[in-house]
Formats: sequence, structure tokens, C-alpha cells
Amino acid sequence: MIKVVKFGGSSLADAKQFQKVSNIIHSDESRVFVVPSAPGKRYNADIKVTDLLYECYELAAAGKNIYEPFLAVKDRYNEIIQGLGLNFSLKDAFDGIENKLLQSPEKDYTASRGEYLNGLIMANFLGYDFIDAADVIFFDEHGNFDAVKTNSILSAELAKHERAVVPGFYGTDFDGKIKTFSRGGSDITGSIVAAACRAVVYENWTDVSGLLMADPHIVSNPAVMKSITYRELRELAYMGASVIHEDAIFPVKKAGIPINIRNTNRPEDSGTWIVENTARRSKYTITGIAGRKNFCSIVIAKDLMHSQPDFYRKVVQCFEEKNIPLEHILSGIDTMTVIVHESKFIEHEQEVLRRITKLAQPESLEVESGISLIAVVGRCMKSQAGTAAKIFSSLADARINVRMIDQGASELNIIVGVLNEDFERAIRSIYHIFVDVI
Repeated sequence: MIKVVKFGGSSLADAKQFQKVSNIIHSDESRVFVVPSAPGKRYNADIKVTDLLYECYELAAAGKNIYEPFLAVKDRYNEIIQGLGLNFSLKDAFDGIENKLLQSPEKDYTASRGEYLNGLIMANFLGYDFIDAADVIFFDEHGNFDAVKTNSILSAELAKHERAVVPGFYGTDFDGKIKTFSRGGSDITGSIVAAACRAVVYENWTDVSGLLMADPHIVSNPAVMKSITYRELRELAYMGASVIHEDAIFPVKKAGIPINIRNTNRPEDSGTWIVENTARRSKYTITGIAGRKNFCSIVIAKDLMHSQPDFYRKVVQCFEEKNIPLEHILSGIDTMTVIVHESKFIEHEQEVLRRITKLAQPESLEVESGISLIAVVGRCMKSQAGTAAKIFSSLADARINVRMIDQGASELNIIVGVLNEDFERAIRSIYHIFVDVI
């Protein structure tokens, strides 16, 4: 039985955290493959090692001195080594990174060194083998993760090792250069490793005891989700819920491997199980709530638009031409509403509106900004009568005006739009009508 364990930056921020991680790994002999992140913050005002490395790159690329931030990077790792009492040195690795920065700085290479160096320390501390992710994780000529090549080579390599450390976040691109996933990408590496070795579970260790039903910065002491399906997690992650990278789902989902979110600082807590399907019913009607701010709605009106088969295509084309993702499309008999994020739309706003006017010839166009979208997600909602009524009742009681409503055919989620200034109050109102206040 094989378990893959991934530890986030807060779990590996200093020597004390490393010791906790060691205790967790050694408490279960099936935890044989370890995926570490770069050291995170030790305290609120601290700087993550990855951010220090990005600073090094920016300075090096501009031909400026990197001494101070790179010294800070070296000090962080040397503190960990000394705190663990290891007879181990990263001097050669530091020298190689510094030379690369001074001679031909590369952003992805520089950023990846946080995980690489932490992986070397972790392997030495645990007495495990070290497998460089650059040798076993690959991207294709378009910069996309190459699942077929990676799985073949990684599976064969893992089979040679009883226990090993594989640093997260990076691999090798089509030209043989280091390429990173997006921030938080160590989660993806852990999932890839779990799929390659056919693990029974992928344990993702962080600083919370599982996925929370709402943002703790908005809702005080939100409940922990005991179990959640991949589909539910995708909906929540897309709308801003964080703890695990949303792309980490795909490799293990395809292989039928569950993810268990655990707390390094409270290893006795069972955490959250993320699964393909489950007969377990949630304690509450909803599984979770998440949302994002700063969307725009573009309302396009034209009599009898529903009788013009190409009307919707023409409107969508105007956004596609400027590579603006469409978040939601809602329609009535004579109106079509397109929801886009302000950050993608504002720069091209007038061009898009002109193109819509020219191609679709609407009778009116209305644009409204400052809209927040809130997703209420739950696999149990479809079997509970009155779920939508409770959501809208809670918002009405809080005197919050609903700007839009969208419910998928699967009844897995209900999305409501409110003004930005009502965002936090709306989430609290919805949360408290479904979950008892602790």
C-alpha cells in the first residue's frame, strides 16, 4: 500500500515544522513518496522563499545586484539545516543557482529552486532517495503538461525506489529547460506522483484541518467539509476557494485516487476527503460557499433575438476576438446577458461593444460593473426542496439586492450576483441560514 504525501510551504517553513513532517511520515510506513513545497512564511510579516527567488530573478534580469535577497534565501535554508542538526551543505547548489542568475537568468528555473533545495534537505533528513522533478515531469511544445510521457517515465523511476522525495512545482519543457506550474503547483506534482505509482491515497498536508465551508476571513470559524466530490471542489475552486490547486484534481481523478487534506499542526484531525463519488451525505444541505469580486454584466437587448439562430454566435465572437473568457451567459426571450471579469474586459471594452453593435445590431446595450459572483455548491441541494428559496430569503433579510441568478442543470450549484459592497455580507447571510452559528 503506497501513500503519496505532499507538504505545503507553511508545513516546511523552518526546522520545527520539518520535525513535525518527519513525525507524520514515520508514523505510517505506507507514506513512501514525499513531495515538498518551498519554505513558506514563518510568521505573518515573513517572506516566502519563492517570492525571494522571484525578486532575485527580477534584479538579475535587470542587471542589478542580487546579494541581499539571495543571501536571505541561503540563510533560510542554512537555518533549517542547522536547526535539524544535519551534516549537510547546499553550498554547491547555491553556487550553481547564483552563477545561473548572473550569467543567464530564467524566471521558471529561478522560481523552481525553492522546491529543489527543500527537496534535497528533506531527502537528507528522512534518509530517502532524491528524484529531481526535472528528470521525470515533462511539458510539451505548447507548454502544456505532457501526461503520457510523464506517467511512463515517472512510473518506471518510482519503481526503482522504496522511498523517495520528488520536489514539487516544476518539470522540464520541450526544449529541455525548467518549466514551472502556476503558483501552488506543488499540489499538481503530488497528484501526478500519486497517479504514477497508483497510490491508495494522495495526502495533501497544509496548515488547516481540511477544506472550510467558507472563507475564514469572511465567516468566523466556518465548518470543515468532511467529504466533497471532485465536481464540487472544481466549482468552489473556480470561484476562489483555495487550499489545493484546482488542476491537482485531474491526475488522481482519472486514476480513481482520493485526496485527503490534512493539517500538519494537527495531524490527529481527519481532514477532508475529496472523492469521485460518495454515498456520504453532508451534514448540511450545502457543501460550501465561495465567490469572487469585480465582474461586469453586458445586457444585450433585441426583439425576437431567439428567432435568429446566429445572434448568440455573433455576440460570443466579439469577446472571442479579444480573447475575453465568458464567465456566464444568461438569456431571455429578448435579452442576452454576458458576464465577464473586469480585468479581462475593461481594456477592450469599447472595441467589443462596437463589434457587438455592428455584428448583432442590438436595440440596446447596458454595461454594469462592480458585480460579485457567489457560488453556493452542494451535491445534496437537488434532493432538498426550498434550497434556492432559503438563499434568496437570507439575502432579502439582509437587504441585499440580487443582480443575477444562474443555476446549472445538474443542480450542483446556484450562482448569485450581488454588488461588490454586499459581497461579504451576502456570504455570511447565506452561510448562517444553512449552518448553525458556533
